[in-house]
Amino acid sequence: MRDVRLALRQVWYINLAFVRNPASLFFTLIFPLMFLVIFTVIFGNGKVEVAPGQIVRVATFYVPAISAFSVITACYTNIAISLSFSRDSGALKRIHGSPLPVWSYMAARVLHSVVIAILLVGICAAFGAIFYGATLPTTTLPAFALTLVIGSAVFCALGVAVTAAIPNADAAPAVVNGTILPLLFVSNVFIPLQNPPMWLDIVGKIFPVRHFADALIGSYFQLSGSGLHTNDLLVLGAWGIAGVVVSARFFQWEPRV
Repeated sequence: MRDVRLALRQVWYINLAFVRNPASLFFTLIFPLMFLVIFTVIFGNGKVEVAPGQIVRVATFYVPAISAFSVITACYTNIAISLSFSRDSGALKRIHGSPLPVWSYMAARVLHSVVIAILLVGICAAFGAIFYGATLPTTTLPAFALTLVIGSAVFCALGVAVTAAIPNADAAPAVVNGTILPLLFVSNVFIPLQNPPMWLDIVGKIFPVRHFADALIGSYFQLSGSGLHTNDLLVLGAWGIAGVVVSARFFQWEPRV
Protein backbone atom coordinates (compact mmCIF):
# COMPACT_ATOMS: atom_id res chain seq x y z
CA MET A 1 0.00 0.00 0.00
CA ARG A 2 2.92 2.32 0.65
CA ASP A 3 4.16 1.83 -2.91
CA VAL A 4 0.68 2.53 -4.25
CA ARG A 5 0.51 5.77 -2.27
CA LEU A 6 3.92 6.77 -3.62
CA ALA A 7 2.73 6.08 -7.17
CA LEU A 8 -0.39 8.20 -6.69
CA ARG A 9 1.69 10.99 -5.16
CA GLN A 10 4.03 10.81 -8.15
CA VAL A 11 1.01 11.14 -10.47
CA TRP A 12 0.05 14.29 -8.57
CA TYR A 13 3.55 15.75 -9.04
CA ILE A 14 3.59 14.91 -12.76
CA ASN A 15 0.18 16.53 -13.19
CA LEU A 16 1.36 19.65 -11.38
CA ALA A 17 4.41 19.91 -13.63
CA PHE A 18 2.18 19.46 -16.68
CA VAL A 19 -0.31 22.14 -15.60
CA ARG A 20 2.47 24.57 -14.70
CA ASN A 21 3.89 24.35 -18.23
CA PRO A 22 1.40 26.53 -20.16
CA ALA A 23 2.92 25.89 -23.60
CA SER A 24 2.85 22.11 -23.17
CA LEU A 25 -0.65 22.22 -21.69
CA PHE A 26 -2.01 24.38 -24.52
CA PHE A 27 -0.57 22.44 -27.44
CA THR A 28 -1.34 19.03 -25.90
CA LEU A 29 -5.00 19.92 -25.51
CA ILE A 30 -5.47 22.02 -28.67
CA PHE A 31 -3.28 20.13 -31.15
CA PRO A 32 -5.83 17.32 -31.82
CA LEU A 33 -8.62 19.89 -32.32
CA MET A 34 -6.46 21.65 -34.91
CA PHE A 35 -6.22 18.40 -36.87
CA LEU A 36 -9.97 17.87 -36.53
CA VAL A 37 -10.71 21.29 -38.03
CA ILE A 38 -7.98 21.09 -40.71
CA PHE A 39 -9.03 17.67 -42.03
CA THR A 40 -12.67 18.70 -42.06
CA VAL A 41 -11.81 21.80 -44.09
CA ILE A 42 -9.56 19.86 -46.50
CA PHE A 43 -11.88 16.91 -47.14
CA GLY A 44 -15.12 18.86 -46.87
CA ASN A 45 -18.25 17.56 -45.24
CA GLY A 46 -19.22 14.82 -47.66
CA LYS A 47 -20.19 11.26 -46.80
CA VAL A 48 -18.00 8.34 -45.81
CA GLU A 49 -18.92 4.71 -45.10
CA VAL A 50 -17.83 3.65 -41.61
CA ALA A 51 -19.58 0.27 -41.69
CA PRO A 52 -21.50 -1.78 -44.26
CA GLY A 53 -24.59 0.28 -45.06
CA GLN A 54 -23.72 2.97 -42.50
CA ILE A 55 -22.71 6.35 -43.93
CA VAL A 56 -21.83 9.42 -41.89
CA ARG A 57 -20.49 12.89 -42.62
CA VAL A 58 -16.72 13.33 -42.88
CA ALA A 59 -16.71 15.71 -39.91
CA THR A 60 -18.51 13.11 -37.81
CA PHE A 61 -16.01 10.41 -38.87
CA TYR A 62 -13.07 12.50 -37.72
CA VAL A 63 -14.33 12.84 -34.14
CA PRO A 64 -13.42 9.25 -33.07
CA ALA A 65 -10.52 9.15 -35.58
CA ILE A 66 -8.85 12.19 -34.03
CA SER A 67 -9.72 10.78 -30.60
CA ALA A 68 -7.58 7.75 -31.50
CA PHE A 69 -4.83 10.11 -32.61
CA SER A 70 -5.11 11.96 -29.28
CA VAL A 71 -4.63 8.74 -27.32
CA ILE A 72 -1.59 7.77 -29.41
CA THR A 73 -0.08 11.24 -28.97
CA ALA A 74 -0.56 11.26 -25.20
CA CYS A 75 0.40 7.64 -24.54
CA TYR A 76 3.04 6.86 -27.17
CA THR A 77 4.63 10.03 -28.51
CA ASN A 78 4.73 12.06 -25.31
CA ILE A 79 5.83 9.26 -22.99
CA ALA A 80 8.60 8.07 -25.35
CA ILE A 81 10.03 11.55 -25.92
CA SER A 82 9.75 12.65 -22.29
CA LEU A 83 11.42 9.46 -20.99
CA SER A 84 14.24 9.88 -23.51
CA PHE A 85 14.91 13.44 -22.37
CA SER A 86 14.68 12.43 -18.70
CA ARG A 87 17.13 9.59 -19.34
CA ASP A 88 19.69 11.84 -21.06
CA SER A 89 19.41 14.56 -18.41
CA GLY A 90 20.18 12.02 -15.66
CA ALA A 91 16.77 12.39 -14.03
CA LEU A 92 15.89 8.72 -14.52
CA LYS A 93 19.23 7.66 -13.04
CA ARG A 94 18.56 9.71 -9.91
CA ILE A 95 15.01 8.37 -9.62
CA HIS A 96 16.31 4.82 -10.02
CA GLY A 97 18.66 5.38 -7.10
CA SER A 98 16.02 6.99 -4.88
CA PRO A 99 13.74 5.21 -2.36
CA LEU A 100 10.86 5.54 -4.85
CA PRO A 101 10.15 2.04 -6.28
CA VAL A 102 10.77 1.99 -10.01
CA TRP A 103 7.41 0.37 -10.72
CA SER A 104 5.68 3.19 -8.82
CA TYR A 105 7.38 5.77 -11.00
CA MET A 106 6.56 3.99 -14.26
CA ALA A 107 2.98 3.34 -13.14
CA ALA A 108 2.65 7.05 -12.36
CA ARG A 109 3.90 8.02 -15.84
CA VAL A 110 1.48 5.59 -17.47
CA LEU A 111 -1.47 6.67 -15.31
CA HIS A 112 -0.78 10.35 -16.06
CA SER A 113 -0.72 9.62 -19.82
CA VAL A 114 -3.97 7.65 -19.61
CA VAL A 115 -5.67 10.52 -17.75
CA ILE A 116 -4.51 13.02 -20.38
CA ALA A 117 -5.70 10.68 -23.16
CA ILE A 118 -9.18 10.38 -21.61
CA LEU A 119 -9.33 14.15 -21.19
CA LEU A 120 -8.39 14.67 -24.85
CA VAL A 121 -11.04 12.22 -26.04
CA GLY A 122 -13.64 14.03 -23.95
CA ILE A 123 -12.61 17.36 -25.49
CA CYS A 124 -12.76 15.94 -29.04
CA ALA A 125 -16.18 14.37 -28.42
CA ALA A 126 -17.58 17.59 -26.94
CA PHE A 127 -16.10 19.69 -29.76
CA GLY A 128 -17.53 17.36 -32.40
CA ALA A 129 -20.97 17.30 -30.76
CA ILE A 130 -21.14 21.11 -30.49
CA PHE A 131 -19.69 22.16 -33.85
CA TYR A 132 -20.33 19.16 -36.13
CA GLY A 133 -23.40 17.56 -34.62
CA ALA A 134 -21.57 14.28 -33.98
CA THR A 135 -23.77 11.94 -31.96
CA LEU A 136 -22.07 10.59 -28.86
CA PRO A 137 -22.25 6.81 -28.28
CA THR A 138 -24.82 5.69 -25.73
CA THR A 139 -25.56 1.95 -25.89
CA THR A 140 -21.98 1.22 -26.99
CA LEU A 141 -20.39 3.59 -24.47
CA PRO A 142 -18.98 0.75 -22.28
CA ALA A 143 -17.24 -0.78 -25.31
CA PHE A 144 -15.92 2.64 -26.33
CA ALA A 145 -14.57 3.27 -22.81
CA LEU A 146 -13.00 -0.20 -22.59
CA THR A 147 -11.33 0.26 -25.99
CA LEU A 148 -10.04 3.64 -24.87
CA VAL A 149 -8.48 2.27 -21.67
CA ILE A 150 -6.95 -0.79 -23.36
CA GLY A 151 -5.56 1.30 -26.21
CA SER A 152 -4.09 3.84 -23.79
CA ALA A 153 -2.32 1.13 -21.77
CA VAL A 154 -1.00 -0.60 -24.90
CA PHE A 155 0.46 2.56 -26.43
CA CYS A 156 2.01 3.52 -23.09
CA ALA A 157 3.79 0.16 -23.05
CA LEU A 158 4.92 0.64 -26.64
CA GLY A 159 6.08 4.18 -25.84
CA VAL A 160 8.30 2.87 -23.06
CA ALA A 161 9.54 0.03 -25.28
CA VAL A 162 10.52 2.27 -28.20
CA THR A 163 12.94 4.19 -25.97
CA ALA A 164 15.25 1.19 -26.34
CA ALA A 165 15.66 2.16 -30.00
CA ILE A 166 16.26 5.86 -29.29
CA PRO A 167 20.00 6.56 -29.04
CA ASN A 168 19.71 10.02 -27.45
CA ALA A 169 17.22 12.76 -26.67
CA ASP A 170 17.98 14.72 -29.85
CA ALA A 171 16.93 11.73 -31.94
CA ALA A 172 13.75 11.05 -29.93
CA PRO A 173 11.29 13.21 -31.95
CA ALA A 174 12.57 11.82 -35.26
CA VAL A 175 12.44 8.18 -34.15
CA VAL A 176 9.06 8.45 -32.47
CA ASN A 177 7.36 10.40 -35.26
CA GLY A 178 9.02 8.22 -37.89
CA THR A 179 7.53 5.09 -36.33
CA ILE A 180 4.00 6.45 -35.88
CA LEU A 181 3.18 9.06 -38.54
CA PRO A 182 3.23 6.70 -41.57
CA LEU A 183 0.93 4.30 -39.71
CA LEU A 184 -1.56 7.08 -38.97
CA PHE A 185 -2.00 7.66 -42.71
CA VAL A 186 -2.57 3.97 -43.56
CA SER A 187 -4.62 3.01 -40.51
CA ASN A 188 -7.95 4.75 -41.02
CA VAL A 189 -7.02 7.69 -38.80
CA PHE A 190 -5.96 10.66 -40.91
CA ILE A 191 -7.64 9.41 -44.10
CA PRO A 192 -10.83 7.32 -44.18
CA LEU A 193 -9.78 4.27 -46.18
CA GLN A 194 -12.29 2.97 -48.71
CA ASN A 195 -11.26 -0.04 -50.80
CA PRO A 196 -7.49 0.38 -50.24
CA PRO A 197 -4.98 -1.80 -52.15
CA MET A 198 -4.64 -5.25 -50.62
CA TRP A 199 -0.97 -4.78 -49.69
CA LEU A 200 -1.76 -1.52 -47.93
CA ASP A 201 -4.61 -3.13 -46.04
CA ILE A 202 -2.35 -6.00 -44.93
CA VAL A 203 0.41 -3.63 -43.80
CA GLY A 204 -2.08 -1.58 -41.80
CA LYS A 205 -3.51 -4.64 -40.05
CA ILE A 206 -0.10 -5.84 -38.90
CA PHE A 207 0.37 -2.87 -36.57
CA PRO A 208 -1.75 -1.84 -33.56
CA VAL A 209 -2.76 1.62 -34.82
CA ARG A 210 -5.23 0.22 -37.35
CA HIS A 211 -6.84 -2.12 -34.83
CA PHE A 212 -7.16 0.62 -32.22
CA ALA A 213 -8.68 3.05 -34.73
CA ASP A 214 -11.11 0.44 -36.09
CA ALA A 215 -12.20 -0.62 -32.59
CA LEU A 216 -12.67 2.97 -31.41
CA ILE A 217 -14.45 4.16 -34.57
CA GLY A 218 -16.56 1.01 -34.71
CA SER A 219 -17.74 1.30 -31.10
CA TYR A 220 -18.48 4.99 -31.68
CA PHE A 221 -20.77 4.45 -34.67
CA GLN A 222 -22.19 0.96 -34.11
CA LEU A 223 -25.97 1.21 -33.77
CA SER A 224 -26.71 -2.24 -32.34
CA GLY A 225 -24.95 -4.80 -30.20
CA SER A 226 -22.29 -4.14 -27.60
CA GLY A 227 -19.90 -2.41 -30.01
CA LEU A 228 -17.01 -4.47 -28.70
CA HIS A 229 -14.46 -5.40 -31.40
CA THR A 230 -12.94 -8.42 -29.70
CA ASN A 231 -10.49 -9.38 -32.45
CA ASP A 232 -9.03 -5.88 -32.62
CA LEU A 233 -8.68 -5.77 -28.83
CA LEU A 234 -6.91 -9.15 -28.82
CA VAL A 235 -4.36 -7.86 -31.34
CA LEU A 236 -3.91 -4.74 -29.22
CA GLY A 237 -3.38 -6.92 -26.16
CA ALA A 238 -0.71 -8.94 -27.96
CA TRP A 239 1.14 -5.75 -28.89
CA GLY A 240 0.80 -4.52 -25.30
CA ILE A 241 2.34 -7.72 -23.93
CA ALA A 242 5.18 -7.42 -26.43
CA GLY A 243 5.73 -3.82 -25.34
CA VAL A 244 5.91 -4.82 -21.67
CA VAL A 245 8.39 -7.62 -22.43
CA VAL A 246 10.65 -5.35 -24.49
CA SER A 247 10.44 -2.62 -21.84
CA ALA A 248 11.37 -4.99 -19.03
CA ARG A 249 14.30 -6.36 -21.00
CA PHE A 250 15.80 -3.32 -22.73
CA PHE A 251 14.66 -0.17 -20.91
CA GLN A 252 17.63 1.83 -19.61
CA TRP A 253 17.66 4.21 -16.66
CA GLU A 254 21.08 5.69 -17.34
CA PRO A 255 22.16 7.88 -20.28
CA ARG A 256 23.78 6.00 -23.13
CA VAL A 257 27.47 6.51 -23.72
